[in-house]
Amino acid sequence: MGPGLDRKNILFTCCLAALLLCSIIASTGMGYMQIQWQDILKVIGGQLFGAPEMSQSVEASIPYIVMDVRLPRILTAVLVGAGLALSGVIYQGILLNPLADPYTLGISSGAAFGASIALLANITLLGHFSTPLFAFFGAIATLAVVMRLSTFGGLISAQTLILSGVIVGAILSAGISFLKYLADEQVAIIIFWLMGSFGSSTWSGVLLLALTVLFGLLITLYFARDLNIMSLGKRSSDSLGVETATVRQTLLLSASFVTAICVALTGIIGFIGLIVPHLMRYLVGPDNRKLLPASALAGGILLLIADTITRAVLPMEVPIGVLTALIGGPFFCIIFRQKQKGRAYE
Repeated sequence: MGPGLDRKNILFTCCLAALLLCSIIASTGMGYMQIQWQDILKVIGGQLFGAPEMSQSVEASIPYIVMDVRLPRILTAVLVGAGLALSGVIYQGILLNPLADPYTLGISSGAAFGASIALLANITLLGHFSTPLFAFFGAIATLAVVMRLSTFGGLISAQTLILSGVIVGAILSAGISFLKYLADEQVAIIIFWLMGSFGSSTWSGVLLLALTVLFGLLITLYFARDLNIMSLGKRSSDSLGVETATVRQTLLLSASFVTAICVALTGIIGFIGLIVPHLMRYLVGPDNRKLLPASALAGGILLLIADTITRAVLPMEVPIGVLTALIGGPFFCIIFRQKQKGRAYE
């Protein structure tokens, strides 16, 4: 039974990876100018293998459209989706709350607030890393406040966790509104963080995101078994030799770091970390060793599809953060209602 389930999980993960690859190619071909998948593969192959002759038969403008316009945006969407879904799995697993994700806990708002301060003050001490660093500090500070508000007697209260996130998020929203007031002519930059966008994606951003998501995935996979044990409760995890405090701190910092980098580069994109873990948990089960890679792949697919819809299907481009909130809001209500119904029958 065990090996069969493992083969089934490997097959499912491979199918997700293949679907993601096909989605990337299909999305690259969609837009104002339609591009055939054969031409896309020729251009990408020529770049990867250093063989420009592979793309000599395609129209002259296609390599520029593929490599400089569409692929950076598409890969950014994939990596941000993977990072947010990964963070959602960690928050839900550590805090034992199905409603926890970077958006509902206020972590995304905290990262956006930190990034907004860096942009408004024009802080460039560390070059391109200044804004992500401030976003990380904002995310960590928000996480600390939310955890403090929902901790009683040394134990985290799952009932007040989301409420704490809503309270802190509301305060941060007021802070961001004040920064918008101070920004004057730079107010458009602050609005970018509120709505989310992949329009300014670059290859350097793609590289930073790839390294960040890979780091987060490796760390979380390393502690996946401990995360499974911690879901049984503190007493069980302590008796089985898991250093609960250390693992919790490491995973929360890692998830917040991934969220901060995603927000610093693309703005606030909500509910991906809420929707994807639930869907994948239903398909692959609660084992985090299976859930983490599946959620990362599915998060990339979902956010890529959403961005492709707003970029190439809708008559006008809708900010991606607005679109995901429209999709995720009702999903959040359904999960909340089911949770309350289950509590009523206990």
